[in-house]
Amino acid sequence: MKKFATELRGKTVMTNDGQILGVIENFVVDAKTGDVHHVLIMPAEDIEPRLFKTDAQGRIVLPFKNMKAVRDVVVMTLEE
Repeated sequence: MKKFATELRGKTVMTNDGQILGVIENFVVDAKTGDVHHVLIMPAEDIEPRLFKTDAQGRIVLPFKNMKAVRDVVVMTLEE
């Protein structure tokens, strides 16, 4: 399944167990290869960002490889 980044921005992100993490704000892409490395998520109000790796703007940084499904929401697998 191929999607444009613009189609994914603004989509709600949830975990496999249904916890809402936030909304996709952007992606980290390797400029040479075009590979997407990370998804940047603006955390939901009830999420404690300190429990996750975050960037300087407070966005949650998750590996793109953890994205499992894209429909009305994006499902991400959290690594233990």
